[in-house]
Amino acid sequence: MCGIWALFGSDECLSVQCLSAMKIAHRGPDAFRFENVNGFTNCCFGFHRLAVVDQLYGMQPIRVKKFPYLWLCYNGEIYNFKQLQKQFGFEYQTLVDGEVILHLYNRGGIEQTASMLDGVFAFILLDTANRKVFLARDTYGVRPLFKVLTDDGFLGVCSEAKGLTKLKHSTSLCPKVEPFLPGHYEVLDLKPSGKVASVELVKFHSYKDEPLHVACDTVETLPSGFDLETVKSNIRILFENAVRKRLMAHRRIGCLLSGGLDSSLVAAVLLKLMKEMNISYPLQTFAIGMENSPDLLAARKVAAHIGSEHHEVVFNSEEGIQAIEDVIFSLETYDITTVRASIGMYLVSKYIRKKTDSVVIFSGEGSDELTQGYIYFHKAPSPEEAAEESERLLKELYLFDVLRADRTTAAHGLELRVPFLDHRFTSYYLSLPAELRTPKNGIEKYLLRQSFEDSNLLPKEILWRPKEAFSDGIASVKKSWFSILQDYIDQQVDDLLLEKAAEKYPFNPPRTKESYYYRQVFEKHYSGHSHWLPHYWMPRWVKAADPSARTLKHYKSAPQE
Repeated sequence: MCGIWALFGSDECLSVQCLSAMKIAHRGPDAFRFENVNGFTNCCFGFHRLAVVDQLYGMQPIRVKKFPYLWLCYNGEIYNFKQLQKQFGFEYQTLVDGEVILHLYNRGGIEQTASMLDGVFAFILLDTANRKVFLARDTYGVRPLFKVLTDDGFLGVCSEAKGLTKLKHSTSLCPKVEPFLPGHYEVLDLKPSGKVASVELVKFHSYKDEPLHVACDTVETLPSGFDLETVKSNIRILFENAVRKRLMAHRRIGCLLSGGLDSSLVAAVLLKLMKEMNISYPLQTFAIGMENSPDLLAARKVAAHIGSEHHEVVFNSEEGIQAIEDVIFSLETYDITTVRASIGMYLVSKYIRKKTDSVVIFSGEGSDELTQGYIYFHKAPSPEEAAEESERLLKELYLFDVLRADRTTAAHGLELRVPFLDHRFTSYYLSLPAELRTPKNGIEKYLLRQSFEDSNLLPKEILWRPKEAFSDGIASVKKSWFSILQDYIDQQVDDLLLEKAAEKYPFNPPRTKESYYYRQVFEKHYSGHSHWLPHYWMPRWVKAADPSARTLKHYKSAPQE
C-alpha cells in the first residue's frame, strides 16, 4: 500500500503543484520522493511509501538498468511475480514485486502486462523511448486511482482524488477529476511539451472470465463438473490459495474480525497457513463495537476457537459521531451506508496503527457481493436475476465496500488484503450454476458455508451466523448504530433545509436528514464533485427507505447470550 501521484504537461510551477501530492501522505508514512522526469521539465512523479517488501530498493518511481527509458509508479501487490519470473526467465534487480511490470511490458506490451498480473494494483508506466504513458487498475479496483485530463492535454494521476482537486492549470480553474475504471488500462501519447493525448481505454479483464495468469498459478487444474462435493472441494482449495498468496510481506500481518462468516473464515484460514509456514509471531485479530455489540461477542468466540491474539476496540456514540467529518474526508463519498460502516473501520484502523505493529491487514470484503450475502437476496425473483445482481455489485465494489476498506485503512497507513476478491476464486464462483449460488433454507451464502462445514475451522454457530451488516453489528440489537446517528443528526439539520435539499443538491438529492448531513460535509471538502457517487447503495427487490438490513422485514438477528 502506498500513495502514487504524477503530472504530465503542467503549466504551473511544479514545486507549487507538488503540495497537492502531500494530501495523500497518509498512504505512505515511511518515505516520500518527488522526482522530475529527465527531458520533460513539466512532468513529475510523487510517491509516498509504506515499506512492506524490499526495504532497500522499494522507493519509486522504479527504474532498472536494463530499461532506463521506463518509469513506474505503482500501488499494490503482485502475488505471482516469482511465478512470472520463472515462466519467462526475467532477471530482477530488486525484491520489489512490482518490478515484474517493467519486464512484462518490455516482453509483450501493455495488454499482456495488465492481463498477467495476479494481484491488486494501480499504476502509471512511462515509456520515454516510445513517448507513451500507460495507466492501469486491477479488476475490482481494490487499489484506487483517479485522473484529471484537460482539453489541452494536462494529465494528473493520483491514488486519491484529494491529491488532484486543488491542482492549478491555465485553461481550467477546476479540472474534472474522475475515478479510473477498474479492469481497464489506458494508452496516452506523450508529446515533446509533456502534454498527453488519450489513444485508447481498454477493458483487459472481466471478473467472470478466468484470468490469463492462471497459466502460471501454483494451483494445478481443478476437477470440472458441478456435483456438490467437487464444487465444495474446489471452493476450499481456491480460497485457501487466495489467502496463502497474500501472505507475501516483510511486515507483521493482522486480521480484522467482526465475527461474521467472511472475516472469520479469512482469520481461521490465515492462522492455519501461518502455522504451516512457521511464521514466528502470533496472528493479531481486531474487533470493534459498542458495549455488548453482536460483533464483539461473536469475534471473541472465533478468536478463542482459532487461538489468535485478540484485540477489542470498544467505542461510544460520541467517539463515533466525532469521527464523521474525518471519515467523509478520507472516503471521498457521501453514500449513506458507506459512511455508517466506515466509522467503525476507521476507528479500528486508528487503534491498529497506534497500539500495534501489524501493518498488513486481512479482511473479508467482497464476499457479500460474490456469494449473494446481503439479506435482500432472499427476495430475488429468480436465480438468474440474483446472479445478475451479484455481478452488478461486484462491478460497483470500487464505489462502495472496496472504497470503504481501502480509505479507512490507508488513512492510518495500513495495507489491506482481500482474499475473497482473488481473480481465480471469483471467476470460479461466478462460473457455477446460478441455482447453486442462491440463499437456501432461509440462509444466505449457503454454498460457502456448506463448503467449510466439515473443516472445523470455525464454531458451527459462527459458520451459520446470519448476516449482520458491519454498520449494524457494531452496535447493540436494542439500538442500531444508524439509529444513534440519526438521533444525533436530527438535531443538526433543520426541517426547512431538507425540504429544499433537491434545489441545493439536484444530483443525488438527499432524502433524509442523515443523508443531507453527510452531503454537507462532503461538499465542504469536495464541492462540485458529487458525480463521484453515481447513485446511493440500496437493496433491491424490497421497498426499502433505508440501506440498513435491520429495517427489512425478513431480517433475523443472531440470538444474544
